[in-house]
Amino acid sequence: MAQTVTKKYTRDMTKGDITRHIIFFMLPMMIGNVFQQLYNIVDTIIAGQFINAGALAAVGSTGHITNLFFALGNGLATGIGIVVSHYFGSGDEKGVRSTIANAFYMVIATSVFVGLLGFFLARPVLKYGLNTPDNILEDAIIYMAITCAGFIGTALYNTISYIMRGVGDSRTPLYFLIISSFLNIVMDLFFVITLGLGVKGLAIATITAQALSAACSICYAFVKNPIFRFTKDDFAPDKRIIRECYTLGGSMALQSGLIALSFVILQRVINSFGTVVIAAFTTTSKIENLINMQFKALGDSMSTFTGQNIGAKNGARVKSGYRIGMTMMIIYALVMIPAMWLFGDACMRVFVNDPEVVAFGKTAMRILSSFYLPLGTIFVCRGILNGAGDAKFPLISGIAEMAGRIIFPAFFCSLPFLGAYGLWVATGVTWTIVGVTAFVRFHQKSWRKGLF
Repeated sequence: MAQTVTKKYTRDMTKGDITRHIIFFMLPMMIGNVFQQLYNIVDTIIAGQFINAGALAAVGSTGHITNLFFALGNGLATGIGIVVSHYFGSGDEKGVRSTIANAFYMVIATSVFVGLLGFFLARPVLKYGLNTPDNILEDAIIYMAITCAGFIGTALYNTISYIMRGVGDSRTPLYFLIISSFLNIVMDLFFVITLGLGVKGLAIATITAQALSAACSICYAFVKNPIFRFTKDDFAPDKRIIRECYTLGGSMALQSGLIALSFVILQRVINSFGTVVIAAFTTTSKIENLINMQFKALGDSMSTFTGQNIGAKNGARVKSGYRIGMTMMIIYALVMIPAMWLFGDACMRVFVNDPEVVAFGKTAMRILSSFYLPLGTIFVCRGILNGAGDAKFPLISGIAEMAGRIIFPAFFCSLPFLGAYGLWVATGVTWTIVGVTAFVRFHQKSWRKGLF
């Protein structure tokens, strides 16, 4: 099919050198993930540097609950991309176009519902559900309500990105993401420093930049990429494709939702320690997201690689891809562990100048980095299982991670020699449990039946 469409906007991973395919597909996503994180990181830096530590804590306190709502739309986008990769790998061009056309119906309906839900629940959830401190409550409500109201832009961008990745194009979404990231920085500075809008300005700048990124990506895809040249028949609702996308995307959303819910519960524990710990956890989370996103880029590459080769019925190639992916993950982890031990405090100072927050975060970064190998294992194994369409694993993984994040924080934080540091120890132990679960699931034969 790659020959039918065009090699410029696709990458056929069913043949050729596996390592080369994974690396060249992964690199644009690694860069893109950095810029994707810039949305929240810039908000965090500007809140901490140009407003105050309270604004930083307010922005951070909304992250996990907002992710809970966003998980529904993002899980669907992931599932749609995997379905596209299956059709692409099998050479079914009509199936690819029908999936893309039907995707717009599903994503628009889901994102509007989720966005409105988050907007109207912002106050009760933050005030009563998370027990957000009074001194940051109003700013937190404003930030969450505005970002949820603009969720449709995020959902559309993620969907078009996963669709393009499904056919092997990881470069095009990157170009528009870079442009919108810089635009977000300019608007953040303008709204906060020039107009003095504070946290409200951060939220408005973020959703505007995300909406522009989505619009540009969609327009470019329709103009340049032949797989977006639809016929009237392609837009006919297809119950089979919709069911397939919602089944796979629903399991992904459930996994992400359970993980996000565990963070929401964890946020209540974090809030009980006060502003310094909230700010430290917010900042270390931003740094960790940058590192995790590179693991995620590898996992997403494995997902697309697996999806195409499952569609082509090439199981031996999937097994080879697993070995190569694990090797890449180990190399990256062994580089980042000493880097965080040596430069964790310098990373903290990028976000905040408060010496107490920096000192707390430095130790926290050393704790988390010790668990990078099991974290990387999660992404490699999960990427392959997701790409294969294993609908059971996301539920298994989500339950394991949710259980760990609910049970362990209270236990570790109760130990006198750990105290609040138990929050970060609990995260690392949870990564280890989920990593072992993913590793075991990958080596089971039951999910491979009928695939290879």
